[in-house]
Amino acid sequence: MVAFRGPKVWLWRWRRNPLKRRSDRLESWVVLAAWALTVCGGVIAGLLSAESVESGLARQRAEWRSTAALLTQDAPEPSATSGPGAEKVWAKVRWTAPDGSERQGQARVEPATLMGTQVTVWTDTEGRLVTKPAGESQAQLRAALVGGLAGVCVAAVPYVGGRLVRGRLERRRMDQWDEEWALIGPLWERKTW
Repeated sequence: MVAFRGPKVWLWRWRRNPLKRRSDRLESWVVLAAWALTVCGGVIAGLLSAESVESGLARQRAEWRSTAALLTQDAPEPSATSGPGAEKVWAKVRWTAPDGSERQGQARVEPATLMGTQVTVWTDTEGRLVTKPAGESQAQLRAALVGGLAGVCVAAVPYVGGRLVRGRLERRRMDQWDEEWALIGPLWERKTW
């Protein structure tokens, strides 16, 4: 059997009621603050994180350059454990940095490429090897994922905090009710006739 609750009353937590306790009023403000911080904090954190990631990736696209490099050793054959989908292998390469100095490092190249073959590597403004920068659509996807994750994490803090405070208020209210019932309950058990 389900009890009929009647029509839904909007903003019932803030309506005047002579039976409303101070803890009820406090709980109503805790709920309001927790939801406001959850929604606003999550949205703001998500948007700021997404903007930061997207601008950082755009800066990488603008600053990082492809550079010609020479293999200084033969590239190894793909190993049997790497499977048929292994596309590239690590090999030593040499390139010229923007300041004119010779640099050496390891880059991913096609398997079985011979020493002296020219390959393309990506370098930053100081001539260090970097990965190929993310394209515009990849950057948008990464920014959306990071922004969403950051928004959810930030929103979880006030939500969980509000739930903990509400639980504590509920336990305190039940303890007070038990104390009051301990005083009033015995009076109801007496027979009046």
